[in-house]
Amino acid sequence: MRSTQDKVYQMTTAALLCAVGILIPLISPVKLVLEPASYTLASHVPIFMAMALSPATALFVAVGTTLGFFLSGFPLVVVMRAASHSLWAYFGARILVRKPWILEKFSRRFGFNLMLGLVHALLEMLVVMPFYFGQQMSAGYYSKGFLLSVVLLVGVGTVIHSMIDFTLARIIWEPLSKAAKLKNRAKSDHSAVQS
Repeated sequence: MRSTQDKVYQMTTAALLCAVGILIPLISPVKLVLEPASYTLASHVPIFMAMALSPATALFVAVGTTLGFFLSGFPLVVVMRAASHSLWAYFGARILVRKPWILEKFSRRFGFNLMLGLVHALLEMLVVMPFYFGQQMSAGYYSKGFLLSVVLLVGVGTVIHSMIDFTLARIIWEPLSKAAKLKNRAKSDHSAVQS
């Protein structure tokens, strides 16, 4: 059973990741625009970091960032795309609980990253299609056609964007998790000395 301190730490971390996940799309200067789609670098990083903590944290951060998109006045299709993140984030976190070693070797990590990117892209395409066929998208989507705008820009673009953000999350997460382990080790050593 986890201590109250561990629960508070996990809730605080989840809240911070959620806040960062809401801020990134609002203030990020790094956006790649390929009309009619746009990609905000690192917008998925907080969700990937939450996946490393637990399925509940991943779900909380994905839902929280979706609410952030909604409250910030983003178009409904963008909010629904963000809502789809809760599915792949929870799915990925469940895999990490059962197979944490999947991140140890490059080949397994790459396969996991690619699989998440494909699931992520499929879900986003499924979200966009009713809007596309319901004539609720911007004119740019229709001028490019379904194959280019939905399959290539939303589908393939999301796979690439997801994989880049996964890699960024790992680059950020590794030193943070090592620092946390050192802090926990120092705390337990200090407790042992006091006993």
